[in-house]
Amino acid sequence: MSHIRQHTNTLEQVAMSLIAADSTCQDDSLNLPSVDGIVSVVQDVRELLFPGYRNMRRPVAADRLSAYTNLLRRIEAQLRLEIGRAISHRSHSSLKLHVGGDSGNTDLRSPATLASQFLNALPAMKQMLDADVAAAFDGDPAAKTSDEIVLCYPGIEAIMVHRIARQLYVQKIPYLPRILSEWAHRETGIDIHPGAAIGPRFFIDHGTGVVIGETCVIGAGVTLYQGVTLGAWSFPRDEDGNLIRDKKRHPTLEDNVTVYSNATILGGSTVIGQGSLVGSSVTLSRSIPPNTIVTIDKPSLRFREAG
Repeated sequence: MSHIRQHTNTLEQVAMSLIAADSTCQDDSLNLPSVDGIVSVVQDVRELLFPGYRNMRRPVAADRLSAYTNLLRRIEAQLRLEIGRAISHRSHSSLKLHVGGDSGNTDLRSPATLASQFLNALPAMKQMLDADVAAAFDGDPAAKTSDEIVLCYPGIEAIMVHRIARQLYVQKIPYLPRILSEWAHRETGIDIHPGAAIGPRFFIDHGTGVVIGETCVIGAGVTLYQGVTLGAWSFPRDEDGNLIRDKKRHPTLEDNVTVYSNATILGGSTVIGQGSLVGSSVTLSRSIPPNTIVTIDKPSLRFREAG
């Protein structure tokens, strides 16, 4: 018994040390938003936008209104909870969040109003995603049906989560957009910051290793292949050496641009003109005019007999 008591005392000492080291444990009101909670919102939104593709059976016509309304109520309730947690924590925290602004200011916005604004954006989001699916079908000869694209393509999964996260980002809701973008990154291998503004008919083919930075602006009908990076050339600092966070750091891709595998495009002033094509493994840090093709000269190949 003494051995058990000694072990229990040791565990309590470790627990007390961890509690003392974590200042947030001193305030029970500072609950962080739940990762599982906001991911469940995405999964429910996915059922609304693409019914019957994952967990929920596609309802028959007679039951559709009731099924959709019940799902919207569930989304609204969970979203209100997570938004409330995020706003409360940000308002009491000294952290400077990615949404910008002074973290010391109290955020008095209503979680109910913000959740309602998000739900009202869903019809337009549905139209955008349908256009993305159509672009994938038009752009990939391997796709046999649109259903296959929704079921199987990581690019569609990533852009769906991005459009959800982007709406939350535009509403300046803390934490939740980045939680979703990083969850989608882990799930798909595609890293899209919620700050990136992406137009309709967006297609990411294969997708592994694609990185799209916070201040990217992407027009309509753009296609990216695997390994593409739309990144920052440098991180500007002020005279005190602090990072300047509100400056455009990532490129702009105008309408109908195609960027092939492993290309890298850098810089906030870099604009890829409408209808241009950036070839595989190209690195660009300057703008190009519309309807320009940029490629690397093919290296010469040498063949010799083995042995």
